[in-house]
Amino acid sequence: MAQFRLQGSRVLAVDLTGDSVKAKNGAMVAYEGEMTFKKRTGGGEGLRGMVTRRLTGEQMAVMEVKGHGTCYFADRASEINLVSLRGEKLYVESSNLLCTDSALRTGTSFTGLRGSAQGNGLFTTTVEGTGQAALVSAGTAVVLRVTPQTPLQVDPGAYIAHTGGLKQHFQAGVNFRALIGESGGESFQIRFEGDGLVYVQPSERNTIGGEV
Repeated sequence: MAQFRLQGSRVLAVDLTGDSVKAKNGAMVAYEGEMTFKKRTGGGEGLRGMVTRRLTGEQMAVMEVKGHGTCYFADRASEINLVSLRGEKLYVESSNLLCTDSALRTGTSFTGLRGSAQGNGLFTTTVEGTGQAALVSAGTAVVLRVTPQTPLQVDPGAYIAHTGGLKQHFQAGVNFRALIGESGGESFQIRFEGDGLVYVQPSERNTIGGEV
């Protein structure tokens, strides 16, 4: 299995011994050893993946890297966060997914209004199985625990990913900037309930209502 390790906080080093990884197209910045590269398309594998991409418009461009040596990946000097999966499913915005172990299965999941509010679409990327994934974030990501006793509200523009048995509710409300007079109007939040982890970045992307 490929070994993921961080070089600082903004470069991912992946050691390969004949195995492979899938990474965001164009994210490789250097490599050592003998490698082969193949362009692929996200949204899932096989016929089901092809149908899913046609229906959802999920066209995340990825490359498969295979060989012996070390590959280095980065994405516009973004911070990199490693996630270890042990059979569970990770829900992640495709723009925040940098690299996954080839043993992990990728697909899509319906997000509804949450995706529209983020300016992304109605579907998000899923990663499932046992292995490691690398996520990128604008600034150091915060991992927040959700329990049945402590639900969580997150600005859609700051959301990166989540794992565990979480239910999402899309709700309207006034954001913090509106309260101090820096923006006006109504904004939206995602409410997470259940038991799991939510990854949040400290820099918000643009949403349908502007910056949240």
